[in-house]
Amino acid sequence: MLHVLSCGVVLFPGLFFVFRKLLPSIFKQWTDADVVLVSERLVSFIHAVMATTAGFIVVSSCDNVITDRHWLATYFVVWFGVPYMTYDIYAMYLSHYYRFRVKGHEEYKKHSLQTVNSFVRRESLLVLHHIALLTILLPITLFFRKDQGDYFIGCLFLTELSTPFVSLGKILIQLGLQDCWLHKANGMMVLLSFFACRIALFPYMYLAYGRHYGIPLYSVPFHLSLACNLGNLCILAPQVYWFVLLCRKGYRLYQRQGKAPDSPCVTDNDKRD
Repeated sequence: MLHVLSCGVVLFPGLFFVFRKLLPSIFKQWTDADVVLVSERLVSFIHAVMATTAGFIVVSSCDNVITDRHWLATYFVVWFGVPYMTYDIYAMYLSHYYRFRVKGHEEYKKHSLQTVNSFVRRESLLVLHHIALLTILLPITLFFRKDQGDYFIGCLFLTELSTPFVSLGKILIQLGLQDCWLHKANGMMVLLSFFACRIALFPYMYLAYGRHYGIPLYSVPFHLSLACNLGNLCILAPQVYWFVLLCRKGYRLYQRQGKAPDSPCVTDNDKRD
């Protein structure tokens, strides 16, 4: 009964609601858009820590990458993965809605099909990514992998390792700390963790599969089904695209900050004092 009460259906929307109520009392100058953005990022941070922890547990428990089992590989997806992805689409929409409402857009005075369509168009890749995980990862996890490959499901959980750093970066910017050393260090961790756990992880999984069957890395794609290769490609492709965007953003930030002396971690309130 306890696991039912604490599953993601209640946990993630509940945390989001609590943060939305708590943050305005602490940061009284924040707008609704600020509160929703940070609330979304805090929940994302918590889910990422949970997913990464589950991934480490599953991966470290499976000596045989094909046949070894761990209950978290299936139950984490059902209890927390699917509820989170469903909730996060809604939270991203709210963040989009309040951002444009604060800017004074007339059509954002109330929720409508127009605001939903605008969100889907502007965030089409993120929405598609979430829907793909719901429609691909869930069926594969529950029905099509024939109780094999828990190790690789755990590896997919590890892709969330970069998310806490991404969320922390957004929160630091919201707090006015984008010019301090902590934001710079966090930006480096974003790039390193994103590359390691969202891009390099995929050739590593192919390498682990090849070692199990005693075949070289270049032969692994031909040993797997077309559906498996296409599924991995569908997950990997947007990660490469987002990594390129992160590198470009980091390079622009480096150029901008390279022209100014390093700033200590002070907020706008500190500067006014």
